[in-house]
This record gives sequence, C-alpha cells and structure tokens, in this order.
Amino acid sequence: MRHPVLAPICAALALSVAACQKPGDTDVDRAVQDVLASDESSLNDIMMTVADPDEAIRYFRRLLDEDPDKLAARRGLAQSLIRAKRPAEAVAAWAEVVRHPEAGNADRVNYADALIRVGDWGKAEAELDRIPPTFETYQRYRLEAMVADSNREWAKADSFYETAAGLTTKPAGVYNNWGYSKLTRGDYRGAERLFVDALTYDPKLFTAKNNLVLARGAQRKYDLPVIEMTQTERAQLYHTLALTAIKQGDVAIGKGLLEEAIETHPQHFEAAVQALRALEAHG
Repeated sequence: MRHPVLAPICAALALSVAACQKPGDTDVDRAVQDVLASDESSLNDIMMTVADPDEAIRYFRRLLDEDPDKLAARRGLAQSLIRAKRPAEAVAAWAEVVRHPEAGNADRVNYADALIRVGDWGKAEAELDRIPPTFETYQRYRLEAMVADSNREWAKADSFYETAAGLTTKPAGVYNNWGYSKLTRGDYRGAERLFVDALTYDPKLFTAKNNLVLARGAQRKYDLPVIEMTQTERAQLYHTLALTAIKQGDVAIGKGLLEEAIETHPQHFEAAVQALRALEAHG
C-alpha cells in the first residue's frame, strides 16, 4: 500500500504471510485482503467524520489518483467537500458518485442534498423522484420536506416533516425547520409549538430560540418564553423581539425591549445600541 498510516500493517502482514503461505494458498490471500480493506474502511470513516475537511479532501483525492474507480473514495471526497463548505464542488463530486455502477439510493439522497445547498431545487427534486418510495430514511424525508416547502406544497411538507421526525432520535433540527415553514406561512401558533418541540430535544439550539421569539412576537407576545438561555442569548432575544415589535408598529414596546437588550448584555451590544439611536433619531 502507498498510504503511510497503512504501511506498518501491510509490512507485518506481508512477513507473516511469507512465513506460512504455500503456493496456491488463496484463503490466506483473501484473509489478508479482508484485513487491509477493513483497515482502509476505518481510516476512510475517520477522514469523513472527524479529520480536518481539507486534509480529508487531499486524502481522498490521493486515493482516486491511485484508483479512479474506487467508489468509497469518491463518496469520501464528496462528503469532505460538504464538510469543507464547498457545495459547488461537492455537487460535481456527488454527480460522479451517482454515475458509478455500484452507487445506491443513499448516494442519490446525498446528491440531492448537495443540489439544495447550491439552490438547484428543481434538479434536487428530480433526483429524489428517482428514488423508490420503499427507501425510507430520515435524510430522504427531510429533503423531501424542504423541496415541498420550496414548492409551497404545505400538506406534503407537513407530512414529510412528520415522517422525518419519526425516523431520528435527534429531531430538533427537523422541528426547527418545520416551525420555520409554519412561520413563513403565517401559522404563528403552529410555529411556536414546533419551536418548543425542537428545544425539548435540544435546549441549546439557539436558532430555535430565536425563531420561537419571532413566532411569539408575530402574535404580539412580547415577553421572553421560559426556556434555557445564557445572559448573552437573553440580550439577543430581547433584540429580536424589539425589532419584531417595531416592525409591527409597537414602537414604544420595541424601544423598551432594546433598552432591556443593552442592559442585559454582559458586553457592549452594538447592534442594539445602533437600533436604539436610529429609533430615537426618528422619534
């Protein structure tokens, strides 16, 4: 093997095989290859999940230079490009993956995900439509819900979000996205309930906290909800609530909330200060 990490293992295996292998001993050859394949698979998993994304990209590109048809390396490269926040390159990489004769439905789901990241909703929908309905995964239904949202197909979106939430043990992100969908439709009460559900599963999810405040503010509920928050988060949520109040014409309430935000923040809160100054200048 030409990979530094695998070289010592290969050397040890080669010595042991040389000591015991007889001509035509295919079982030993097969066992050696199985061990090497298992080791490389483990290294691939590490590179795709915890390694530095740019290092992982270089690693998988080296594998592809050696063997351009290696599907695992193509998947690894595509996933690493997603992790490195290079979605346009990831789209091209996933397109190569799905063209591989051994590619599966999960690969097509990942391709659709990459397409959504670059805003190509039509092509993402077409890719999802090519996957049989019997392939039921959290990721697939999460993307189906997002596509339905983009098409303003609200009933389908609700159904897909509900299915996705039932297919994962960590549905906070699904409930947050579903709540935001409800928020954009003007269903503020429904959105509020879903953001609370999201925080039930992940009390630290700040986007859900901020969205919850937006949903409550849209109903003219200008008090902060009883949820877990840091002092800095409390100040930021007061700021969000203040801007919501001002947008709805409740200027006096908005001014008071900006003052609360400035007073609550443990440091200088420039955004709130500027908003208050602008409000006073036009008051």
